[in-house]
Amino acid sequence: MDALDQRLLDEFQRGFPLTSRPYAEIATRLEVSEAEVIDRLRRLTDDGAVRRVGAVFRPNRVGASTLAALAVPPERLEDVAGLVGAFAEVNHNYAREHWLNLWFVVTAPDAERVAQVLAEIATLTGLTPLDLRLERDFHVDLGFRLWN
Repeated sequence: MDALDQRLLDEFQRGFPLTSRPYAEIATRLEVSEAEVIDRLRRLTDDGAVRRVGAVFRPNRVGASTLAALAVPPERLEDVAGLVGAFAEVNHNYAREHWLNLWFVVTAPDAERVAQVLAEIATLTGLTPLDLRLERDFHVDLGFRLWN
């Protein structure tokens, strides 16, 4: 990852341009071509550095979502994380040092599909997800400086 990749990720995780050609605006700010911005984002996605480029909405304002957790035997953690992360409805998953050691967010068009994804994960993994539905929301800004 070079300095331009770092700037692209750091400077546009918030304040993504809401225009008809956002990549052109980003390119202008970075002093490169629109094609280069698109190519870099595609490569970063293919390499796993970026999961997706898109809007983030407040929970349950558009569709339905839940935070879920699994207690995964340590020797299965990487495999189970791969299975969970393969669902299009899973925004991200991450390991934690806790008996519930794999956490993930499921977002879908409706609560029925969220429940279906959790059931499919249970069937695929043989593990029962803990469904931690939102009771009260708090705004947490997940953007942070990636590099100095």
